[in-house]
This record gives sequence, structure tokens and C-alpha cells, in this order.
Amino acid sequence: MAQSSIEWTEMTWNPTTGCTKISAGCKFCYAEVMSRRLQAMGLEKYENGFKVTMHDSAVNIPYSWKGSKLVFVNSMSDLFHPEVSIAFIQRVFQVMNDTPQHTYQVLTKRAERLFEIHHLLNWSDNIWMGVSVEDERVMDRIDLLRHTNAKTKFLSCEPLIGPLPKLLLNNIDWVIVGGESGKKSRPMNEMWVWDIMQQCRMQEVPFFFKQWGGKNKKKTGRLLGGQTYNEMPVRLSA
Repeated sequence: MAQSSIEWTEMTWNPTTGCTKISAGCKFCYAEVMSRRLQAMGLEKYENGFKVTMHDSAVNIPYSWKGSKLVFVNSMSDLFHPEVSIAFIQRVFQVMNDTPQHTYQVLTKRAERLFEIHHLLNWSDNIWMGVSVEDERVMDRIDLLRHTNAKTKFLSCEPLIGPLPKLLLNNIDWVIVGGESGKKSRPMNEMWVWDIMQQCRMQEVPFFFKQWGGKNKKKTGRLLGGQTYNEMPVRLSA
């Protein structure tokens, strides 16, 4: 467990670490850079670097948390990576099922595998399931997510590297938008952001603007039209 600076969550929980690139949004993966840094620092959990690794010792950590937490699951990996066994995914879900006081945010780029096995998982109300949608080429992920049994479904349009016109947001509960950050970050067009926001408004879906990104994300900030957009799904804000 670790406190998180990610604007739309409170903390992270990584029962798995490591991943492999699957689409254009992965090009400058922050988790890959961080994993190698932590490996170089000698952290045992990252001794395999960015190789997909399941951590038995981390699975039961949420049982020890007090109060209620908003938790990003696997900020350093993808729970639905094909190298993560179904049995391990089911164990992670069992822990989330057993701790309804916490809200878990699970995010994947592997929407196909999510759809293939979603019926094998227990989708309690406290599990939010999201897919990354960085440009038009991966919009099919939305439809796969839409047809899962997850109670709360969301899109993470980050890093947004292209426009997303004609979004169909029926049965989608939340949309996050953010630009890429880092030395080699690709630019995000402001009109892409406004267009997504307007689509959310028209389809009555909460909109969260995370950041502009760039080489110095603190300097560019997260104001859109002079204001912040911190909307959350009704299930949490009610």
C-alpha cells in the first residue's frame, strides 16, 4: 500500500507488478520507468524489474486497512495481463469482495481478456472497472467493458494522444481525461479535451480532468477553461 498523488484516487495497492506494451499509450510507460528505478534501489518487490510478477504477500494487505479507502489497484501493472493467472485474479477479487468498506479502481488495457473472464469474477458494488482509451484505435475497449458484469464502469483517456469523437457512453459511469507527462511526452490538443467534456455533458456522465501533462505537469496544471473538473461516479458522490 502507498499513498498516491494521482488526483482521482487516495492510495495504491499492487498485488502484481510488471507489464508489457500493448498499444500506443504504453510508449512512455511511467510504471516501467518507476519499476526499473525501484529495482536499482534494491527493493525486493521489484527484483524482477518490469517482468510480470504475482505477489502472494501483497494480496491480503487490504484486510489490515482501517476506515474506508479509495484504492487504485495495480498502478504498476495490469491485473488482466495474460501472464496473471485467473486463480490469482480471483484471489484479488475475493479480497475486494471481503472489504466492502473500501472502493477499488481497477484499470486495464486488456479489455479482451477482461471480457473473456468477467463472468468468473464476483463484481461487488465496491469494485469499479475501467479501460484505458488513448485514441480512436482502441475505442473497441469501451464496448468490451460495457458488456461486463462490473457495477461501475469508467474510461481513463490518458495519455490522450488523439481525438475521441462519437463516444458512446451508455452504461459508462465516469470518464477521466489527462495528458501525457515526462521528458518525451506527446502533446494533447485542447480541443480533444473540450470535445470529450461536451460528450460527457450531453450523455450525463461525470467528467474528471486530471492534468495537461507535458515536461512539467505541475506547471501546466489541471485547469480547463479556468476551472477544475473533479466529478466522480454517483456511487461515490451520493
